[in-house]
Amino acid sequence: MTPTLFRPDDGAPTMDPVTNDQVARTTGARTAEPLTQYTQRVNQRVRAFDRRHPLLWDLHVTGFWVTAALIDYAGGGWRNVTQNPDTAGWLVLVLSLGLSVPLLWRRTHPATVLLAMAPFAVVNAWSGATLQAALLQLLVIYHIALRTPLRNLWWAAALMLTPVVVSTARHGEGEWSQQLGSQLTSIVVAVLIGVTVRTRQNYTEALEDRARRLEVERDQQAQLAAAAERARIAREMHDIIGHNLSVITGLADGGAYAAAKSPERAAQALDAIATTSRQALGELRRLLDVLKDEGSAHHPAELTPQPALTDLDGLVDGVRNAGLPVHTTVEGSADLPAGRQLTVYRVIQEALTNTLKHAGPDASCEITLAYGDRGAVTATITDTGRGAPPSAVSEGRGLPGMRERTALYGGTLEAGPRPHPEQGWRVRLRLPEESPQ
Repeated sequence: MTPTLFRPDDGAPTMDPVTNDQVARTTGARTAEPLTQYTQRVNQRVRAFDRRHPLLWDLHVTGFWVTAALIDYAGGGWRNVTQNPDTAGWLVLVLSLGLSVPLLWRRTHPATVLLAMAPFAVVNAWSGATLQAALLQLLVIYHIALRTPLRNLWWAAALMLTPVVVSTARHGEGEWSQQLGSQLTSIVVAVLIGVTVRTRQNYTEALEDRARRLEVERDQQAQLAAAAERARIAREMHDIIGHNLSVITGLADGGAYAAAKSPERAAQALDAIATTSRQALGELRRLLDVLKDEGSAHHPAELTPQPALTDLDGLVDGVRNAGLPVHTTVEGSADLPAGRQLTVYRVIQEALTNTLKHAGPDASCEITLAYGDRGAVTATITDTGRGAPPSAVSEGRGLPGMRERTALYGGTLEAGPRPHPEQGWRVRLRLPEESPQ
């Protein structure tokens, strides 16, 4: 029996080099041995060449089996196994070509190729020529098992057994069970090879798809983390720069006004401007130090804590120095976690900054803090400004930043004009009690 050729590329699964590493990381598999890696690289090159030039390989395989069939015909080797040595030469030639040439389309249309070879196989069995080229149908049924729905195997197996029944019935050589069993065994082996390769291929494709999806999820998580970090940095930069520049602007305006009449007040304003500038510069430096790559820093930055409620006095003093009278009322004791303290501090800072910018002259501000149990707090910042609330307050980063901070703790933030006939702007922050752990 002439051996049937199953080439490595006829459905054998391989993976790209990057995908191999991804799958290994995904499944926790150990690294392949050097010989296995070399074999995979060679197989990958063969597969890549076949994907670029599929017809070239098909022509080589088909040409090999057509040449073998013609050599069998021309050399008379078919007479060694034939049941009818008197079979016409032209019929042997036609059968040899009919059982080998259709292999050119075995990968694209395997079912059609088997149907096209079936009449030649039946004539081969009926005439008694018994050409071994009929065994090439095993290669076709392998591709049927590999590439088509498995329900096609029933009629394909029946179609391949038909020539055996015809040969046994006409020439009566051998027992039925022996002839059918031998052919059926060959079919089963070809089908099992096709199903095994197909299963392995599907499994590999599933691993590759999983690795791709994990890569996409990783990139998405990185993008989300980067977006959240950008929003946090923008919020911190807004709080630091916006507030301190507003204070500096107020101090500079007051100092310019007082320069002619009271040089001492102008000098005090300049000192306050320098102090506020250094404070803003220090906070910006700390924020930028956090963003540095740890690997490139020879000496890690010495980070100081974020502002807390104990820093409110300094914040209020700076605003007062800028010319805005501020009155503070505190009810209860400030026993809050650091995160809640930062939220309250930033909301008050933003409200005072907006008052400095938009309240107008002769405005004043009042801050009321009421502390409750288990981290509950209410902060109300009210000013008596006469100017209309500017669009910049609602369109900038200030109010959205305050709402984002408040939402982290399930709180509420109200910001808007005071009810008529009162004038000015009011910001009210409410943080509920902490949930018990």
